[in-house]
Amino acid sequence: MTDHPPGSTDAPTASADATAAAADAATAAADAATSPGDAPTSHLEPSRPHLVLASGSPRRRELLGRLGVAFTIRVPDVDEQPEPDEDPVAYVERLARAKAKAASATATAHPGEVVLAADTTVVLGGTILGKPTDEADARVTLRALSGRTHQVHTGVAVHGPSGMTSSVTTTSVTFRELGRVEIADYVATGDPLDKAGAYGIQGDAGRFVARLDGSLSNVVGLPMAQTAALLAGAGLATVTWGPPRSP
Repeated sequence: MTDHPPGSTDAPTASADATAAAADAATAAADAATSPGDAPTSHLEPSRPHLVLASGSPRRRELLGRLGVAFTIRVPDVDEQPEPDEDPVAYVERLARAKAKAASATATAHPGEVVLAADTTVVLGGTILGKPTDEADARVTLRALSGRTHQVHTGVAVHGPSGMTSSVTTTSVTFRELGRVEIADYVATGDPLDKAGAYGIQGDAGRFVARLDGSLSNVVGLPMAQTAALLAGAGLATVTWGPPRSP
């Protein structure tokens, strides 16, 4: 935004007239350069890069919103199948980077924008547990997780003018022994059907957890501290994250 100079209350002189005319011309040029059609679609401050979340996940959208930055959403089309014998950590990092790259390459991309992408998977005994195909598959997955410790890996990638950065965060989660009835009741809610590992820790399945070692937000789908650090490195330096302060 261009600030307009205050008008003078003194009688105008030739010099003042010339100065005012020059100021009016400069203001008109600035107005033309910042016409409404060129305004950014987000509410970021002009000094900040335009931030894009490359995910349709409502959980990631909510978590990113807690960082206090405005962003738009652009969902890329990426094949999420793991490669043969692919390491789970390498898998989530590869997918996160692929999503960020794909979202950056669309026709709607803006010069100088920063794209954030993530991918989360659940791993039990070295086996990647994807989203269940149906309710029966969800029940099988939850029975396998019952009474055991599994790992949740989330790859986060940030693509901006300076290139691509990424990291992987891992959390260990231990379930208590689960009964068949409570598994069936949970699956009947429909909650596990769109989630890796067939559960959402932020919902009813939170009561299944006996122990958690690591980041809770990582299990939800976006490790906050790591995400804030990656965004800061891409130019969103005001993004911070930490534990709540005592009153």
